[in-house]
Amino acid sequence: VRLVESGGDMVQPGGSLRLSCAASGFPFSSYDMSWVRQAPGKGPEWVSAVNTGGEVAYDDSVKGRFTISRDNAKNTLYLQMNNLKPEDTALYYCASTTRGPGTQVTVSS
Repeated sequence: VRLVESGGDMVQPGGSLRLSCAASGFPFSSYDMSWVRQAPGKGPEWVSAVNTGGEVAYDDSVKGRFTISRDNAKNTLYLQMNNLKPEDTALYYCASTTRGPGTQVTVSS
């Protein structure tokens, strides 16, 4: 089982990023998937999830700004992040039965 995130970067407030999570070693389409973030000095914070049927859920802090999606043909999970705020700065990782190493998102002017 392997999850590898990409797409993190440093952006200015109001900017956008698209994170990707490439999955391998398990039947991706059969698993609910989540995005979780961890800011420096803080514990993990659940961000969003999509289940096997395509139903999605978001933490209130990102609702209306972030969009989670999955492409089962490509075994890939996505997180489109718009109108980024400094408080979105964190290490973002995808998770199912395990988690990836994460990709860093920094929002700063």
